[in-house]
Amino acid sequence: MPRDYRPAKSIRVLLAEDQGMMRGALALLLGMEADIEVVAQVGAGDKIVDAALIHRPDVALLDIELPGKSGLDAAAELRDQVPDCRVLILTTFGRPGYLRRAMEAGAAGFLVKDGPVEELASCIRRVLTGETVIDSALAAAALSAGPSPLTSRECDVLSASADGATVADIASALHLSESTVRNYLSSAIGKTGTRNRTEALREARHQGWL
Repeated sequence: MPRDYRPAKSIRVLLAEDQGMMRGALALLLGMEADIEVVAQVGAGDKIVDAALIHRPDVALLDIELPGKSGLDAAAELRDQVPDCRVLILTTFGRPGYLRRAMEAGAAGFLVKDGPVEELASCIRRVLTGETVIDSALAAAALSAGPSPLTSRECDVLSASADGATVADIASALHLSESTVRNYLSSAIGKTGTRNRTEALREARHQGWL
């Protein structure tokens, strides 16, 4: 498609990326595609849904690790509140657990950031036709890795254990008893094959389970 041609109806894209330079570069490069228009840019996950409700994008291009709310959590909210918007996850961290969680959140695609912008533009067009677009190497890794061994409650407790939170802190935050928190932590440590909750949290994040 010629660069100087712009169809009457361009593909409307929302871009969520916390690094300003990366966000600006992506917006500029995508905007050079004749049939793509970046209609909104946000730097935090908790701004994604509001921006989508205002600008009504056809495709939301979301990073995972965002301040305020992860791109995966935002994807699930978009599925419920802006169902006509297709979601593409674009991330630096190609972790199998992230891919599974993205698909569970209703994402239409999962790509890593090291690909050319022409490929990204092609994927944006493809998801609008109903395709699901997944990085092939990551798909293979996800199949070999299998599902997360952690329950949702174990994930909640591990996440709440970050930043030196005590068992009492976790129990208060999640409205659980301290003995229940200890049981969940012990189970998570066992399932991750680690020695303590700090290592368990690190391993779960590395695998993309959190």
